[in-house]
Amino acid sequence: MHKKTLSRRWLLSSALALAGWGVLHTGANAQARELAGARFEPAVNIAGSRLVLNGAGIRYKAIFKVYAAGLYAGTKANTLAAITAQSGPKRMHIVMLRDIDANELGRLFTRGIEENTTRAEFVALVPGTIKMSEIFSSRRKLSTGEYFDADWLPGTGLVVSVNGKPVGEPIKEPEFYNALLRIWLGQVPADFMLKDALLGIQASSSGTN
Repeated sequence: MHKKTLSRRWLLSSALALAGWGVLHTGANAQARELAGARFEPAVNIAGSRLVLNGAGIRYKAIFKVYAAGLYAGTKANTLAAITAQSGPKRMHIVMLRDIDANELGRLFTRGIEENTTRAEFVALVPGTIKMSEIFSSRRKLSTGEYFDADWLPGTGLVVSVNGKPVGEPIKEPEFYNALLRIWLGQVPADFMLKDALLGIQASSSGTN
């Protein structure tokens, strides 16, 4: 075998080895984040797309921790407009930090949507809001440590999963998913500190293990 051929093969093998090391090295540096025991992976795969953790924080009611939430998107962004402009999948991952009545949580979400939309917009969102309420009313409560995902899947719609299992029918209108995001990222968010944390504007140190 010619020396030139051997040299090319050695260079190719070395390049592949270095590329593989680089991927492993990058993966090793990406660490999961924990908030009050709730774990948020640095990236997730949804419908064939890799989403990165945009930010995560804790929702407080008075002094009590209610849930930890993480926002996943195709690329990181620090405004609601930049998040909603992304055409690919998105995920809100919420982990309960205390027991809560599922119906109460559904009502809070409905109020959050209403407070961040005009009257005309809210009227148009009523069918989706009813479906969302039905999803939560199908459960008596969400217990500490349980979680749910609100995924936007292009071509399918909003899919809600509880503890990894889809619940109810998809809500197809993108307008409804954008309105849902405004619960946390809108002008009247559920928690202003949580909004900043989800948008990666500042780290949420409270409740970090």
